[in-house]
Order: sequence, then structure tokens, then C-alpha cells
Amino acid sequence: MTYGQVSARLGHLLSPAAVGWALHVCPADVPWHRVVNAQGRCSTERLPDFPPGLQRRLLEAEGVVFDPQGRLDLAYYAWDGGAGASFDDGKERQGP
Repeated sequence: MTYGQVSARLGHLLSPAAVGWALHVCPADVPWHRVVNAQGRCSTERLPDFPPGLQRRLLEAEGVVFDPQGRLDLAYYAWDGGAGASFDDGKERQGP
């Protein structure tokens, strides 16, 4: 899911950038790392207080595959947010 998609699900009450900042300060049990930018890239690299590569490592530990340009396939890893839907739905994802 992208920051823009989260913004849309919230009725655009927050901009995509504001969604990013909100996720930056969320509780530890919120899977913030599963939200990426509109290009399918990790955006936390620009944050001075974040360990480099942390978001990507967390996603890769869940089986997410990145291309050589550091992008994940948004269509493949998409979560539509439907009722009862969860990224962790028991399906093993090995990449496109």
C-alpha cells in the first residue's frame, strides 16, 4: 500500500506526506514498513533518525522482492483493504 492509498482510504483527511509522518511516530505494533511511496520504493532512507535499509530489510524478511532499482511490484503486493483482508493472509509471496 502506498502513502497516497492510505490517504485516500482516510478520505484525504491527511496528505500522503502527513500519512508518512504519522507512520513515523506510530506504536511499534503498527506495520508501518508495509507502506511505500507511489513508485514502490522505501521512503525511510531520507529520515535522519532511521537506520539505513531498515524498511527494505523488514519487507524482504516477509518475502517481498525488490527489482534492481529498489522498487517492489505494487500490483503484485497490493492490499485492497477489503473487509477481513490482511497482508498477512497466509499466502506465501515470493515475488512476481
